[in-house]
Amino acid sequence: MYGLARPWLFRRDAEEAHRLVMERLGRWRALRGLARWLLTVEDPRLRVRLFGREFANPVGLAAGLDKHAEAVDAWPDLGFGYVEIGTVTPRPQEGNPKPRLFRLVADLAIINRMGFNSDGAEAVRERLLALGTRRVPVGVNVGRNRDTPNEAAEEDYRAAIGALRQVADYFVINVSSPNTVGLRALQNPSSVGALVAAAVAAAGGVPVLIKLAPDLEADALAETAAAALEGGAAGFVAANTTIGREGLAPSPATAEAGGLSGAPLRALATETVRRLYRATRGRVPILGVGGIFTAADAYEKIRAGASLVQVYTGLIYEGPGMVRRINRGLLRLLARDGLPDLTAAIGLDAKDGNGS
Repeated sequence: MYGLARPWLFRRDAEEAHRLVMERLGRWRALRGLARWLLTVEDPRLRVRLFGREFANPVGLAAGLDKHAEAVDAWPDLGFGYVEIGTVTPRPQEGNPKPRLFRLVADLAIINRMGFNSDGAEAVRERLLALGTRRVPVGVNVGRNRDTPNEAAEEDYRAAIGALRQVADYFVINVSSPNTVGLRALQNPSSVGALVAAAVAAAGGVPVLIKLAPDLEADALAETAAAALEGGAAGFVAANTTIGREGLAPSPATAEAGGLSGAPLRALATETVRRLYRATRGRVPILGVGGIFTAADAYEKIRAGASLVQVYTGLIYEGPGMVRRINRGLLRLLARDGLPDLTAAIGLDAKDGNGS
C-alpha cells in the first residue's frame, strides 16, 4: 500500500507530507488494528532490557518525526519496540523559516533545518499524560530554546526535563543538532559534564542519555563521552545528522543548509557507534541511528555496539513495512551467526579490534 501512497506524498512539499501523515496516524484507529496484526513481530530473541524497561524489539522511532507526541499510541501498531519523541524545548517555538525539509531521492536522504520547532514541554506533557498506560517505552529528546544562550542552556534542559520526567522512560539531551546556532558547542568536553549533571539532577532518577554528532573526530568523541559519563550520563544516541555532503548525487537540494540524514549517513553513524563502544568499553547502552533501511543495516550497528536502533529517514522512503522486515531479518541474521538472542550480538565487531 505504501508503494501506492509514496508517489502521492512525494509530489507534495516534504513538511506538508509529514503533516498529512501525522494527522492520519491519529485518526485511522480502525486500520491500526490490521497494521498491528500485519507488522508486529514477537519473538523473545529480539527482547532487550534497558533502563529498567523491556523493549519487545530493538527498532525504535527516532526523534524528529513525532516531535510533539501527537501519535505515540500509533507507533507500536506499526511494529516499533519503542518511541523517542521531540526534540522538545521548554517553551514553544516556531523553529526556522520554511522551507526547511528537503528530500534527496536519488540518495535516499533528507536534509532538514527544522530548528527545534516545538509545542513546548507543557503541551507535550499533557499529551503523554492523556495516553495513560503506554505499550512501549517512550523516550523524550530535549533541547534548549533558540533564544537561550549556551551560558544559560542548563536552565532550559532542567526546565524541560522537570516538566516531563513524570512521562518519560528515558531522556536524551540534544546538543548535536546543526540547526540551532551554537548548539554543537555544548558537546565540548569542558562544558558537557556539567550540562549532563544538571540534566541528571532534574530527571529525578529517569535515565539521561546524550545525543552526539557524527562529525566529531575520534579523540574529541572519546573526550566528550568521558566527560558525559562523569556527569552521570546513562548512555548515548549515535548519531545526529551530519553537515557533510560527500558523495551525493547532483541536486539543488544538496546546497541547502541543514543536517543530512539517510543512506549517506549509514557508515559514518556506524563508525561513531563503534568508537563510542570502544571508548566506553561497552559499559553503557548506545542507541544507534543513521541510515538504517534494512536488517543488515540495523545488525551492523548492533554488532558495532548499539543495544537498540532507531529509524526515521528509512521509514519515509520504505514505509511502515520496513520495521517488520528489519525485525524478521534480524532473527535470520542471529540464526545465521548461531547467536541465541540479540543481546549476544551487541558489540561483537567492536571487540578485540574487529571491524573497520
